[in-house]
This record gives sequence, structure tokens and C-alpha cells, in this order.
Amino acid sequence: MTLALAHARAMTLELARHPAYVVPTLAFPAVFFLFFAAPASGDAAVRMATFAGFAAIGVAFFQFGVGIAVERASPWETYLRTLPAGVTVRLVARLCSAAVFAGAAAAIVVAVALAVGGVALPAGAWAEVAGVLAGGTIPFALLGVAIGYWAPARGALPIANLLYLGLSYGGGLWVRPERLPRLVQRVSPLLPTRALADALTRATAGGGPPARSLAALAVFAVAFAGLAALGYRRDEGRRYG
Repeated sequence: MTLALAHARAMTLELARHPAYVVPTLAFPAVFFLFFAAPASGDAAVRMATFAGFAAIGVAFFQFGVGIAVERASPWETYLRTLPAGVTVRLVARLCSAAVFAGAAAAIVVAVALAVGGVALPAGAWAEVAGVLAGGTIPFALLGVAIGYWAPARGALPIANLLYLGLSYGGGLWVRPERLPRLVQRVSPLLPTRALADALTRATAGGGPPARSLAALAVFAVAFAGLAALGYRRDEGRRYG
């Protein structure tokens, strides 16, 4: 665990020194919320929660998906794989580092929502929203890992962007699902972001996330974990086979 934390610290400091990563990752969801969600009608707490989810999963897509794909093409990654620190240590380190940025991105959205006004939640609901954000982003982190090991370095960014924006819109993280176009409404219940949006919406009411949403997120996590494992083995086979 000490080795994983040391690796996480180094990774976090390295990313923090790159404004091209930090500024869009932390600022884009909050700016998007300010321009498109803040003026909208409806429950301000729900909009805040779903956009916080939008912010958190963005880190999962880009720090995992794009980050791993780019590192795979570098000689440094080949060297790292010769060290005693195995893939588990490096994955735990990446998870810890991503949690820092995901928490910061979500916190900025929450701060903007509170500054704009209209958000009022009891303490229990705040805790539930935080818990759903922490657990609900796990499937997307695993999806990011899968992208990182399956996509080429040059293709990872557009693929991650397409999935990030498409899933966020189709899953109802930007607007309530009932306001989506009819065709999108039919697809929406099949998306992992819809399960996340439903869980966050329920959490703002303090009633606990619905069991159906939690089960869906768990199923997606297992599926994406399998896809990520297959991608890693495929990459290992090409690199050392």
C-alpha cells in the first residue's frame, strides 16, 4: 500500500503540473453547469448532483482512458512493467490519483451551484450524494481502463470524448430523462449514466439510491472490468508475446 500511495502522489503531482489537463478537467463541468443547467427550471439540487456526476466521470474517462492509452505507447511504460510494482499497484495508484481530481471537479460544480443559489439539502442527503458519487463512478473508471488498453494512443481522446459526452447526454446527466428526444428516451435506460443519474436524483431526496440503479451499476462494473482485463492481457501479449 505504501508503494501504491507513493506512486499515486507522484502521478497526482505530475498531472497537477499540466494546466492542459487540470484546467479543462476541473473547469469545464462547472462552466457547462453555469451556462446550461443553472438557468434551467426544475429541482436545482438534482441538477447540481447530476452535473457533479458528469464532472466525476470525466476524470475517469480521460485520466484512465486517454492516460493509459498514451502511456502504453511510451518507453517509460515498458520500463515500469519491468519493476517489482505490479499492475495492481499501478491501478490502485491511478484510482487514488483520479479520486483527487474527480472529487475536486465535483466540488467545484457544487460550489458553483451553491453560489448561484437554490440548492438546499439536509445533511443526510449530502452524505448520500457523496456516497453515490464515490461508488457510482467505479464502472466508468473501469470503462476508462478498458478504453486505455483497447484504443490506440491517437484514437483514445476522440473515443473518450464521444463516449463521455454521448453517455452523459443520453443518460440524463444534463437534462432530466423525460425531456430527452423520444428516440434517446428509449435508449437511455440501457446506459450506465442513466443508472448513475437515477441514483443521484434519488439521493438528493434523502431516500437512498434505488436498488435497481445500484444493481445496474454493479453489472456494468463487472462487464467493464472484464473488458479491461481482456484489453490488458491483449496488450501484454502484443508487448511480450
